[in-house]
Amino acid sequence: MGQIRDTKLLQRIALVAKQLREEKGLTQEDVYNDTNIHIGRIETAKANLSVSTLSALCKYYKIKISEFHKMVEGL
Repeated sequence: MGQIRDTKLLQRIALVAKQLREEKGLTQEDVYNDTNIHIGRIETAKANLSVSTLSALCKYYKIKISEFHKMVEGL
């Protein structure tokens, strides 16, 4: 079975990821240097991110995964 890709969901995730990064005053390079995560691919909805990557980003931004999901659902 191939990987499932929900483009609309990935676009909403991209918006929230970018918003969180900008609220913290961070560049994409800052996030990469701190986490080794290519946030640019997530922010452009090119990456179908894993649950592990999402968890790492939420820990980095100091929010719960449930809070991230609420932000995505609110768009």
